Order: sequence, then structure tokens, then C-alpha cells
Amino acid sequence: MRAPVDHIYAPAFPPKLPWVNVAMLRMDQLRGSPVLVEFWDFCLPNSIRTLPYVKAWHERYASDGLRVIGVHSARFELSHDPDRVREAVARLGIEYPVVIDVEHQIWQDYDNMGWPARYLFTAESTLFEFHYGEGGYADTELAIQELLGVELEPLAPLRPEEVPGAELVPASEQVEGAYSGSFEAGGVWAVLDGDGVVRVNGRTVTVDHPGAYELLSFERSTRGELELEVGAGVTCYATCFTPGLATCS
Repeated sequence: MRAPVDHIYAPAFPPKLPWVNVAMLRMDQLRGSPVLVEFWDFCLPNSIRTLPYVKAWHERYASDGLRVIGVHSARFELSHDPDRVREAVARLGIEYPVVIDVEHQIWQDYDNMGWPARYLFTAESTLFEFHYGEGGYADTELAIQELLGVELEPLAPLRPEEVPGAELVPASEQVEGAYSGSFEAGGVWAVLDGDGVVRVNGRTVTVDHPGAYELLSFERSTRGELELEVGAGVTCYATCFTPGLATCS
């Protein structure tokens, strides 16, 4: 979504926060380059699903002047630890700078509304485009290209449900802890920590790091019964559901 006015300036990053992949950055030092700021949490499925696009934009447009900055603001207790964030950044192959928003200071400065959220600023540090949640990838990429003065074919959608105009069915609500029972979704995820396995509808998923694990995936939105058994040594913080394509009529 385009910013309603052209005089919303990027808030400064609070000092003394931990950074990954860079010693420290100041927003005023980035003037002269468009900046994409992405709020995320390595334990949230929608952050993980959005991440390939953000990584690709960094790889695609860094040489043209785009600066990408991840703001890791934890949703879950297990993702508050800066060391775990650093491990997740390395495991997920994130090469752009990430600031660890330990006390949600940046979140509050932005009046941010959820995960993921992205804010695209001009070279003069004014807000140009923003988006909450998954989706809107082509719009953001075209806005990046407009600021950089380049023209490329936007990235192809990674999933059928991300094709512009795709009709989606809302997914079941997230449930705290492990959940078994009825659901409707295109995918089932769990936020897990520990060392062991979980068993979901007859299949086994190995858990060896904290994060979001995809347990089930369907071509279209599916109604079903979830049977989730958490093995010894594993903690389940939440069971999450992602939308799926509507069934063809």
C-alpha cells in the first residue's frame, strides 16, 4: 500500500541494540539509498513464508542501491534470546543486516501492527510503501524498482496461493500449545523447541532447533482432523494454520 502522505520519516534505530551481519547501523547513515525494513520472528510461519521474497530482493537489488534491514521482534518467549536469533539468521541464510528488537522499542516507534510487516522508505527516508501480513509481493517489488529506477520482471509467485487474484479460504485460528482436532487450512505448522520428534497424522517430524515447522501442506484449503503428538524432549508453543486456495467449483 502506498503511503498516504510523503512526509512520514523513518524512525531512528535505538542505540545499543544487538545487530547481526553488521556492527550497527543508523537510519541517518542510510540516506541516499532506498531502505526496506521488515519486521519478523523466526518462529512465525508467515514470517518464514515471506522470507524468501525478502532475501531475493536483497540479492536482486543490493547492487542497485537497495538496503534491506530485518527487525526481529519476538512473538514467542523462545525467540527472545539474541543468541537464538543469531543462530536462526545463520540457519536461514539471511545475509542482510538484522537488528534484534529486544524490548520491542522499534516496534513501538513504528506503531507496528503485526508480523510480518514491511516498510519501504525513499532515499530521503520518507515512507513510500508499506504492507502488513503475507502477500503483496509484486506491489512491493514494483515500488522498489520505481525508487531505484530499474525495470525487471517481478519474482514469480512461490506458491499458488500467492498468485495475484487467487481466491483464498481463511484458515483456522492459531492455538496456543499443541492442538488436536478439527481445522481448515492450506497448511499446518507448529512452533517447536527441543530435541526429539512430533507425530502428526501418521508422519514423524524431527525437531532439532527452535522455530516454525511445517507439519502438513495441501494443494487447496482442506478441512480435516489434526492428530498432533509431541514427543519427549520437545515443547510445542503454538499450532498455526495458513490459508489455502478455494476449491474449484
